[in-house]
Amino acid sequence: MTDKLKIAVIGAGTMGRGIVQLFAQAGHRVHCFDSFEGAAGKAVEFVAGMIGRGVEKGRIDAEEFERIRGRIHAAATMQDLADCDVLIEAIVEDLEAKRALFRSLEAVVSPQAILASNTSSLVVAEIAAACVHPQRVAGLHFFNPVPLMKVAEVIAAVRTAPAVVTALRDLVAGAGHRAVVAADQPGFLVNHAGRGLYTEGLRLLEEQSASVDQIDLVLREAAGFRMGPFELLDLTGLDVSSKVMSSIYEQFQQEPRFRPSSLVPPRVAAGLFGRKTGQGWYAYEGDARQVPPTPPLPALPAGLEVWVAPQATERNALKALVEAAGARWVERPTPEALLIVQPWGGDATGEAVALGLDATRCVAIDPLPGLGRHRTLMLTVATAPAMRDAAHALCAHDGVGLTVINDSPGFIVQRVLATVVNIAAQIAQRGIASVDDIEDAVKLGLGYPQGPLSWGDRIGGAQVLAILRRMQAVTGDPRYRPSPWLERRVALGLSLRTAEAARR
Repeated sequence: MTDKLKIAVIGAGTMGRGIVQLFAQAGHRVHCFDSFEGAAGKAVEFVAGMIGRGVEKGRIDAEEFERIRGRIHAAATMQDLADCDVLIEAIVEDLEAKRALFRSLEAVVSPQAILASNTSSLVVAEIAAACVHPQRVAGLHFFNPVPLMKVAEVIAAVRTAPAVVTALRDLVAGAGHRAVVAADQPGFLVNHAGRGLYTEGLRLLEEQSASVDQIDLVLREAAGFRMGPFELLDLTGLDVSSKVMSSIYEQFQQEPRFRPSSLVPPRVAAGLFGRKTGQGWYAYEGDARQVPPTPPLPALPAGLEVWVAPQATERNALKALVEAAGARWVERPTPEALLIVQPWGGDATGEAVALGLDATRCVAIDPLPGLGRHRTLMLTVATAPAMRDAAHALCAHDGVGLTVINDSPGFIVQRVLATVVNIAAQIAQRGIASVDDIEDAVKLGLGYPQGPLSWGDRIGGAQVLAILRRMQAVTGDPRYRPSPWLERRVALGLSLRTAEAARR
């Protein structure tokens, strides 16, 4: 399906308007229909206004604008859509409403027309089951704002014909977006892969490992996420996100990896949805997010002695940091020395006990992502205030940002990234999407700095596996059990991007 088509978009809301704009700009004739009188006409004018901004900014000329504008039409009745090649619904996220619409469309369109749903959370097969020809029904899930979010999920339901998947993939690619193909599973691909950031951020808060602003800060500055989990929840709206979290958990038969947090329902009940209500995990003044002030940097005590565990990943870099600060490096723990450890997947208290160290003088520094970026300092439950302040002063003396957190297996970055990688590995293991589609969907749809399996390779698959195993041992929580995809590739020394032999 490479020729220019006649496309119908049913639903004149935000998503529908974006889809109209995308395909009109790609050269297709687009008809917009909405059951509310006048809504389609308003949508067409809105889209024309959005495209007109391109003329104002010099991106397109006036003649091109008129050509695009001439390809967009408001349909007065559903019968006006009879000769459309592809019909995309973008109506309310309600199963019965979508099923009723598709039944009505089948009575109007040709047997060859493709019916696609922009659903973000419903099972496409359940929508298709209402149709006489379910083989021509698929999911086509875009992200808001549609023209700017350069990815769309093509969801193949169990009875969707392969030719329909190919046609929709080509249609999306022809509009300049990346089409990723996903199986008809809860959350499809992008929302499924995004569970790790949300759920693990909430776990950290449940355990009082760190505050909301600390978790977001560390994941932005140390891990490179554009936004932390609580900023994202406030942006999307906790009323919406809570339903998605619960839905995916239930649809995956209460899979522990997707377990929602008990912290969420009380906030939803209180109406603390986020930006749109002026308060969520953060308070807002206009669009400005209110965050606590940065605590002052403590003074480095004179004559500080510092011992670093021999097994610490960054022992040499820590030695240079100690010497640059003017502290004294010691090869053996002394009764007054600050004791530094660097566990992978474990916590500071557990590491102190395992090494026979005085927990009142012990702290841990996350080896991820390295000392050159924002650092995370973790305390044991018994770390003395003087040692806490000395470690803070030492680790921040060179101006690199630092966050001090309570004891937490895997710090913040380790446990979140290990969870993200593990969920992506299980998506690949279940054949929900190909490795390349997983990688691109996460980068384009979630804005992560790199694909999750590539991220796992960068950390080291063996290290990711070690983090998960130790976290599972410390917490006893099956959410951290490693995916077979991860375990097998680590056992063979292969990249986590290595496809199954039978799929190559």
